[in-house]
Amino acid sequence: MLKDKIAEMLEPLLENGLFFVVDLQVNVLKTRINITILVDSDEGIKIEECAKISRKLANGIEAQELISTAYNLEVSSPGIDQPLVLTRQYLKNIDRTLKVQFKEGAEKVGVLQEVKEDGIILLEEPKKKLKKGEVIEPEFISFLNIEKAKVQISFK
Repeated sequence: MLKDKIAEMLEPLLENGLFFVVDLQVNVLKTRINITILVDSDEGIKIEECAKISRKLANGIEAQELISTAYNLEVSSPGIDQPLVLTRQYLKNIDRTLKVQFKEGAEKVGVLQEVKEDGIILLEEPKKKLKKGEVIEPEFISFLNIEKAKVQISFK
C-alpha cells in the first residue's frame, strides 16, 4: 500500500525520533495523488525542517519510482487549529489552556496540568466566579473519553 511505503520512507528522515509524524494522508484523485504529512517535535518544528524532510522524501519517491503519476507532497507542522492526537503533543502543551470535547458531547476548558499514560489532568476554568473558600480540583480525563482536544490561544 502506498501510504505504508511512504511511512516507511519517512521514518529515517525523522532524525532518530527528534521529529514525529502526527498524521499521514494519501488521497488518490483522478489526475493526481495528494500526500499530506504533519510532522512535529517536542520543541516545535521550523519550516526549514519541514522543507528538508519534504525534499528528501520527494527524492526517495523519485529514486524508487514509487509514484508514476502527478502528485502533490505537502509536509508541514500541525496548525494550532489541529486537535492533539499523540501523547507527545499533550506533553509539549502542559500549562496551556485546552478545550476538551468528550465523546458524549460535553466539553471543558482548562489548563493541562499533567499527562499520564492513559489520560490527562485538567484544571477546569470556572464558568462563574467562585465563592469564598470554593476550590476547583484538577480532574483526570481518560484518553478513551476524549473526542478531541485543542490548544486555546489567548491574546491577553
